[in-house]
Amino acid sequence: MNVQTIQVNVPAVEKDAYPIAIGEGIIPEVLSDVRSKRPKLRAFVVTDAAVAGAGHLHTLLGGEKVGTFVIEPAGEASKHIGTVTAIVETMEKAGLGRDTVVLALGGGTVGDIAGFAAAIFKRGVPVVQIPTTTVAQADSAIGGKTGVDSLISKNAYGVFWHPAAVYIDVRTLTTLDERQYRAGLAESVKHAAILDAEYFEWLETHAETILKRDMQVLGRLASMNCTIKASVVEEDPTEKNKRRILNYGHTIGHAVESASGYELLHGECVAIGMAAAGQIETELGLVGDNRLERIESLLKGLGLPTRIPADLPSARLIDLLRTDKKAMAGRPRFVLLERLGMALCRDGQWAHEVSEDTVRKVVKQMLDKQ
Repeated sequence: MNVQTIQVNVPAVEKDAYPIAIGEGIIPEVLSDVRSKRPKLRAFVVTDAAVAGAGHLHTLLGGEKVGTFVIEPAGEASKHIGTVTAIVETMEKAGLGRDTVVLALGGGTVGDIAGFAAAIFKRGVPVVQIPTTTVAQADSAIGGKTGVDSLISKNAYGVFWHPAAVYIDVRTLTTLDERQYRAGLAESVKHAAILDAEYFEWLETHAETILKRDMQVLGRLASMNCTIKASVVEEDPTEKNKRRILNYGHTIGHAVESASGYELLHGECVAIGMAAAGQIETELGLVGDNRLERIESLLKGLGLPTRIPADLPSARLIDLLRTDKKAMAGRPRFVLLERLGMALCRDGQWAHEVSEDTVRKVVKQMLDKQ
């Protein structure tokens, strides 16, 4: 076969960086700060009904008229491609173009949806993340993962689209209900478990003041989480290998979340997933210390679940695990711990295949231990 081949050389993307501002009561300053740094761009805000109802949208805009899309209903039920389409078409109808900067004001769901919309609008416009929940301030606002769910699995559609900046106002956490607040703390436990044993000990020591929403402690919490996540993202920005450790607890966690019809919150499912990962480590003979007991004790102390609800069918969970985004040939990969504060790396890989028999056994154990 006579074939002519022409090579297209795509140059490496230049190194980029973005700031994370952490403070108390900083939201009123965000819009002017964004404009001062990007004076040629027009702002467009994406938020949801819960965040708008809590007053954060008014605090951000200060009565100024700025193009806005309010996602309704708030939460995972709206995290689908139809919402993204509606956002993009609203931006087009407003006459916006590539001179747009999207401000994502809200929790992880808002950040994922708004970031994805920004990534595909006119082939990509900047997004600024303004997280208002514990889960978003600890994890999802940093790192550039965006996307929405399919009818089958979580985050089936998405791209990496790093924010132009992140503004974390810890005061917004005072408006969360208790369940939402506690659920997001699972991501802090995750960061400590995979990378920082001293941070884990700090969480154990300060659990009571964290639950009281002490502003100084929340600032420290945000700083530690952002530092840990930034270090991983810098090393592996598009999750080719090491960044997979940030999925600790998410493999079974995502399956539980989907199987529950999103009645369980993301952080609650991550907590269950971390406990499940510990059970897998035990089955594989990887545990020779008390780390599983400490992890479960901390999660319970923060008011988080550590067992799969008994009404979720195990067969459904196994099917969902096969569609996990880390799965290869229908086999999910699990992030496991070598010890508290260090994820397991074998043969240069940070996510590991586990036999279906072991996974089934652990799922059954997690369902039975009520």
